[in-house]
Amino acid sequence: MWCASCLASACAGCACNLCTSAASAVTRRSARIAYCGLFAASLILSFLLRQFATPLLQHIPWINAFDQTPPDEWFQMNAVLRVSLEVLSKFGSGLFLLVQVLMLLDFTNNWNDSWVEKDEQKWEIALLVVTVVCYLSTFAFSGVLFMWFNPSGHDCGLNVFFIVTTLILAFAFAIVALHPQVNGSIMPASVISVYCAYLCYTSLSSEPDDYKCNGLHRHSKQVSLSALILGMLTTVLSVVYSAVRAGSSTTFLSPPSSPRSGDKNPLLGDEETGKGNDKESEPRPVSYSYTFFHLIFALASMYSAMLLTGWTSAASEKSELMDVGWTTVWVRICTEWVTAALYIWTLIAPLLFPDRDFS
Repeated sequence: MWCASCLASACAGCACNLCTSAASAVTRRSARIAYCGLFAASLILSFLLRQFATPLLQHIPWINAFDQTPPDEWFQMNAVLRVSLEVLSKFGSGLFLLVQVLMLLDFTNNWNDSWVEKDEQKWEIALLVVTVVCYLSTFAFSGVLFMWFNPSGHDCGLNVFFIVTTLILAFAFAIVALHPQVNGSIMPASVISVYCAYLCYTSLSSEPDDYKCNGLHRHSKQVSLSALILGMLTTVLSVVYSAVRAGSSTTFLSPPSSPRSGDKNPLLGDEETGKGNDKESEPRPVSYSYTFFHLIFALASMYSAMLLTGWTSAASEKSELMDVGWTTVWVRICTEWVTAALYIWTLIAPLLFPDRDFS
């Protein structure tokens, strides 16, 4: 009996250690994926509430506390903003757009560096192909924008200004990136050009459907839904990318005190490594900042609320249109200009401040 008791205790102890190790491994590997799943669920919930929760909200006393029932647009906006915070969402959404631009710059630079470091002809050809495709897409897309948002017989100077500015920025990116004194590359410039053209399209397509220069006014509902889906997809991709890159200490997600992944020096000397074997099972701090990591998710949630409510101005538009209005137009076109300014700054900053390390 005593032997059986000891054996059972030993087995129970091994089982507990096994479960603890498994739980630790799952937490380290899948925590970020779980947060991405929660964010996606909240995004889907906001969309469903906006589309289908109006009849339910109309019968909730503390929401519909009016003598006359408000229009459906009010309930749709209220449903979305109950998943996030209305007042903070406007400010937080602007910050998320800025973070989204920083992530794009980080992605393009790492993409370019990874192919250049291979130092093989096939990867150099791949860089050239990507660059040519991106620039051809930018110019072709700009031509289509002229056709859609500059109809003949109408004075559409504002739309023409937006499109021409996008083309000028595309040429400026290439000129600055290829300057002999700038340590730049043409491939990131081409990717940023495509992104700016996409932002210009989403801005122009968000113009009210009764605006004479909106050539897509006959398909406003379909365009609005497609723009919303693209915006939500871009948001999800940005959040997923931030979660993936959070595992690397080479990004801005890292706390200042975290070691860089490029530093391969051991924390302990060879003569001391044997002394810490008994502490290998102790939890180790992560290489990224918890605060900044979760801040990304909070800002993304705020931005999704603004997408679904047209920056809280959707009540003045038709209820079947989402993210349409002049507020959305200017938010997106300003995002394009900020993207261009940040990219050019990353190229010329080392020249203006040679004493600083921008690596």
